[in-house]
Amino acid sequence: MQAVGPLEGKRSMETIKGFDIDAPRWDQSTFMGRLKHFFTITDCRTVLLPDSRLDEAKQLVDSCRLGSVPPGTTEEQLHYAKKLYDSAFHPDTGDRMNLIGRMTVPAVVFWQWVNQSFNALVNYTNRNAASPITPKQIGVAYVTATSTALATAVGLNLYTKKAPPLVARWVPFAAVAAANCVNIPMMRQQEILNGIAVTDEDGNKLGHSRKAAEKGITQVVISRVTMAAPGMIILPIIMQRLEKHRFMQVSVVPLGVQGSHGETEVMFRFACFPLNKITFLHGPLQVMMVGVFLVFMVPAACSLFPQKCSMAVSKLEPELRESIASRYGDRITHVYFNKGL
Repeated sequence: MQAVGPLEGKRSMETIKGFDIDAPRWDQSTFMGRLKHFFTITDCRTVLLPDSRLDEAKQLVDSCRLGSVPPGTTEEQLHYAKKLYDSAFHPDTGDRMNLIGRMTVPAVVFWQWVNQSFNALVNYTNRNAASPITPKQIGVAYVTATSTALATAVGLNLYTKKAPPLVARWVPFAAVAAANCVNIPMMRQQEILNGIAVTDEDGNKLGHSRKAAEKGITQVVISRVTMAAPGMIILPIIMQRLEKHRFMQVSVVPLGVQGSHGETEVMFRFACFPLNKITFLHGPLQVMMVGVFLVFMVPAACSLFPQKCSMAVSKLEPELRESIASRYGDRITHVYFNKGL
């Protein structure tokens, strides 16, 4: 992964004649190509850069698109500028995205509310921005998604009170998965109702398709659930195993035990006492392991499907299919669209 550094520096002097800055650096038709792309743009070090550096990168990208690149600029500088641009600016509008969006029963309610509030912001930030959404629709989507997550989490918590501890630990994942199935479609409801813009391979707009929106949103839901799965399914198993080790436990010896057998009775009582888990270690360990999971799962889950999604013309709505056929005949067999993240 390329290190974060200034746009200027010692880089290989390569020709930039005919350089297409919007062309993917890696083959986006393969999982590994998409994985390299998302590992690059999700580099957490980019959040430390000031807005002035991001604006500088945007200016260089815009200049390259217009065919006016400053003298002495190399391909590596352009690739790095595009990396910053992709990580901080929306692909549809070119606007800088906000930093947060970029990517007991009371306790359950509070944390699910925090989580789904964050998810709502992320889903709104990474929608297909060609489909506008009103403040009222955002509010309805937010309330519906958070209510679904809370109802699922609280309901499953009550249902699993007598279940094995491991099953109870999987309740948050079920809540997150259910909420994603509601949160994402609700925050992007305008795309489902009115369709999203579809283009030909060269980027020429052909119309709007609801079926394309459904496909894109479905892929995003699958990616989001996959992203959360390892940290919320595997981690509880790891913690359950770790809790059996001595370093995660502490023995409690009762004091002041008296009896005719003296020390023998004390040792008997010691052996029969339950072991109390050292709970203060659980939080730091889980936070650390969740962080490790997400470092790899965010780019991996985003790479499951191409960002520039395609769909056969034959699967579009009849009216759009007829419109494309009347204008282009059989020359266009597939349409393309931004599925969002």
